[in-house]
This record gives sequence, C-alpha cells and structure tokens, in this order.
Amino acid sequence: MRPGRLGELLSLELPVVQGPFGGGLSSVELTVAVSEGGGLGSYGAHHLAPDAITALVARLRTATDRPFAVNLWVPQDGEPRPDGLPDLTAHVERLRPYYDELGVAAPTAADLADRPDFDEQLDALLAAAPPVISLVMGLPPRRLVTEARRRGIALIGTATTVAEAVALEASGVDAVVASGSDAGGHRGAFLRPVRESLVGTFSLVPQVADAVTVPVVAAGGIADGRGVAAALALGADGVQIGTAFLAARESGASPVHRRALGGPEARTTVLTRLFSGRTARGIPNRFVREMAAHEELVPPYPLQNALMLPIRRAAAERGRADRVNLWAGQAAGLSRPDVRAADLLAALVAEADSVTAAVDGRRASAPQGPQGQ
Repeated sequence: MRPGRLGELLSLELPVVQGPFGGGLSSVELTVAVSEGGGLGSYGAHHLAPDAITALVARLRTATDRPFAVNLWVPQDGEPRPDGLPDLTAHVERLRPYYDELGVAAPTAADLADRPDFDEQLDALLAAAPPVISLVMGLPPRRLVTEARRRGIALIGTATTVAEAVALEASGVDAVVASGSDAGGHRGAFLRPVRESLVGTFSLVPQVADAVTVPVVAAGGIADGRGVAAALALGADGVQIGTAFLAARESGASPVHRRALGGPEARTTVLTRLFSGRTARGIPNRFVREMAAHEELVPPYPLQNALMLPIRRAAAERGRADRVNLWAGQAAGLSRPDVRAADLLAALVAEADSVTAAVDGRRASAPQGPQGQ
C-alpha cells in the first residue's frame, strides 16, 4: 500500500487515518500507536477545555515525533449557548427513572452551562500547533484557515455529501474526509438535514473524488483490507477507519463497549439522537428501544449530551451495555476484538495488498477480447 497524495501531504508512510473519537473514547496511547505505525493517529478533543487541549498536544508531541491530528466539532446553527439555556425540567423528568436506577444525580444548571467555548478551543489548538487539525460538522472559520497556513498546520474537513465536499475545498482545507452513512458515531451533515445526507460510503467516495482536487479520505464501513482496497479503487487517496480502531485495546472505549463491538449485536446499528442531541450511529440497546418514541423530543446538543453524561458514565463503570452509548459503524461485525493497533495496521496493509494483487492477477489471466488479439 503506497502513501500516495495523502501520504505526501501529511508525511505518512500509510494512507490510513484513525478516526477521531469524541467524548473520552480517544486515547493518547491509540493516537500514538497509529502515528508510530505510519498512519495518522487522531484525537477527538471537542469535549476538552482549552487548557486541556494545550496539555493534550504537549503529551502527544512528547510521545511521538510523527504527524498526528486533533479534531474539533464545529458548532451548528440553532444550538443553545451557555447564556441562553431553555427550561429543561421536562427533559430531566423524562430521564429521571434512569438517574434513579443508576443512583446518580441529574445535572444542575451550572453543569449544563459549563462547557468549552469553540473559539477558545480554536485559540488553544492553534497556539499548540499540532501537525494536523481536523473538523467535523461544518466549515472551518476563515481565521482558522489563515492561521493554519501561517503556522504550517494541515487542515482536514469532513463531508457527508458532494456539496459539503465542494464547500470544504472552497473554504481552504487541505484534504476532505468523505464520510458515508455507514460510519459509526456522530453524523457530520451541515448543509442539509441528516436525513437528506445519508449517502453510503461507496456511493459518496467516487463522486467526491470527481468533484474536488484535494486528497479524498474514504470513511465509513471500512474495517479490513478489502474495504481499504475498494476505497482506493474508487478514487480515494486514503481511508479513515473508526470502529475497527475503537475495538483496539489502546482505545478509550470501555470494556463493555469493546465487547459489544465484537459480538453478534454489532451486526445491527441505528441512527439516534438520544445520547447527545446530535444524530449518531450505534448499536441499539435497551435504552435506545425504551426511548425510541422520544427521538424528536430530546433537546439539541450539547444539552442532551450533558443530561445523559451521568447515565453514560455510571453505565460504563458498571458494565451496563443496556444503558451506555455503543457507537459503531455498519462494518462493526468485522472488528477484531482486543487487537493491538499496530497489529491492525499491519493486517490492513497485508490484506489490502493481497486483494489488489488478486484483482491484478485475475485481470492478467482473463481472456482478451477481439481488440486485444
């Protein structure tokens, strides 16, 4: 597997990006392992305060001299700010049985207002100057593009449609992740509603590759070398792999989450707003089924995310798969349980090269048509 245009842009040995996991699912250990293995390790930092972002980049720089990425979520229109919180009484009461069941207190108004400011996160990240900054759920602010170029930071944006990819290139990003609806975790649609932006990875990738000139990274439903080879054959310059790395032993996923990824229940995934207020793909559990009728009633991110935080944390600590968010993509069933990140990288390369060689061999041995005689 050659590094190609993506490798040239980011100084990678392999055109493999580890998906950035938010909400504490990322880990320094996983990010470093992927970067040291020749790919681009990534860390989802959307939930971190500015000083924590500064400390994170310092830790990553100390642990590896290879390129790595830090990821942020772009705020979306209509999402409430800390100084304008609505009355959440009805939403708290809806979740009261779960707080009581797990013996945790509902968040206070102060808890709900205490969240990082995106502009302050950007300031901290630009000052720390990681090799790569990646974004989901929107276009980069103009000042981010300007400062990233001035500081030599590569900028990656995430698109769920061709229109978003075109807009991202016009905004000045250096590469575009084409994230299909197969992908696990949060959907990053920002030009149209999520329900109008559910394009499968292998439909999205070739269209994005035709529409933009910057390197394209395929994401969603890629968990082994077959998916890697297919994405590259469709015009991608690299792949971003999330769920398969989430199952790795170095990830920040809880044991109950990693076990679910390796089980038969991972063959089914759904889109839900119930855990965060933004649409995300995960394995349906008892909580998702019990609360399904309230999908359209929950408050937007970050309010629902804050309301669910005590429940998610307590459930993860107690091994309660029925009450925790189990983010997973549609290829989760291909995940390798308890794999080391370095071993997963090596397997992806070997499998992709084997698939490519087999295809080339079949082509070489195929009978020639009249034009080849």
